[in-house]
Amino acid sequence: MKNVLLLTENFPPIEGGSGRWFWELYSRLPKDNVTIVTHDLEGGCEFDKSHDLHVIRTPLANPEWGIKSISGLRFYFANVRKLVKLVKQHSIDEIHCGRVIHEGITAWIVKLLTGTPYRCFVHGEDVETAATSREQSLLVKQVCKHATSLICNSYNSQRLVASLGFSDTDKCDVLHPGVDTSTFKPAPANNEIRQRFGWAKESLVLLTVGRLQKRKGQDFLIEAMPRLLEKVPQLQYVIVGRGDELENLRHLVEKHKLQESVFIHTNFDDTDLINAYQQCNVFILPNRTIQNDIEGFGMVLVEAQACGKPVIAGDSGGTSETLQAGETGFIIDCSSPQAIETALPIALKNCALLQNNNISTHTQHMFSWETHKEKFVSLLASPE
Repeated sequence: MKNVLLLTENFPPIEGGSGRWFWELYSRLPKDNVTIVTHDLEGGCEFDKSHDLHVIRTPLANPEWGIKSISGLRFYFANVRKLVKLVKQHSIDEIHCGRVIHEGITAWIVKLLTGTPYRCFVHGEDVETAATSREQSLLVKQVCKHATSLICNSYNSQRLVASLGFSDTDKCDVLHPGVDTSTFKPAPANNEIRQRFGWAKESLVLLTVGRLQKRKGQDFLIEAMPRLLEKVPQLQYVIVGRGDELENLRHLVEKHKLQESVFIHTNFDDTDLINAYQQCNVFILPNRTIQNDIEGFGMVLVEAQACGKPVIAGDSGGTSETLQAGETGFIIDCSSPQAIETALPIALKNCALLQNNNISTHTQHMFSWETHKEKFVSLLASPE
């Protein structure tokens, strides 16, 4: 295998789907062939003591991703200098960029200086956001033009790359994120765990896991809860995650007097998270598109299915690629609280008819990390 360097701002202990994707994928590759350059943040050194990957931490966060400002120029100049040295020190054959921007811009400049080829991961929202800025759009076109390939997390992201004019689909390889099926797996109902979380024994627990941000849709589902409870009185909505929307979500719970029906857990560890997946009744990601911010794929939907849970997702982005509609879950309109009020009760009734064993079996077959690792290794070995 080639010696590869992954350049990414998003990597554990930073939370989020893309960081977990990189961890799961690159931790399964031969250790001697992988160098990871990622953001230096609080808790990073402690996390790195828990694994044997070769991780180099350096400041990779910057408010300006363009090159017109002094801040942006300094950011890229510093990172290019570091990367050129690391490429030489570790005999790197290929750079892998966590995003087309800003990591892809750094790799593009390094290629101009050293000839080192690079590939870029595409998540959907990254290219959509870049398209709103003329400067960033021009930079991304250059990054895509000179990349060996673009690794898209979904066919929806692949279509976005082409529709926005950044590159042809021929340069795009689709590699879905996966799931660790030895960790995310079905478990028997456990009322002690539900009681510890504060969930009622007889309730129908609807779970969302993910960053607390607008496009994830937790806010609209909370606003829909008063009407939903009229139709599904035993419903409880559980949110697991942290993020910028926390105070707003708490305000909505208080505003609608939903303290007994909506729970927000911000301090779950990995064990609690697995237990939440296993003990909920139905998983939902009520995502929606906000301007150019979309859900590129939705790894949490795959994790829930691996635990044998039926899933419901918003009709936006690449979430439809995570499930088999009518077999493992359903896609509904989550673009407003009113749309959720109408569609969700029907989806919940249909979810009750699905077989949990069939759901987990499908996920093991389609989304195991070992399967994805083999696809990734084959992709890297293909001619440039």
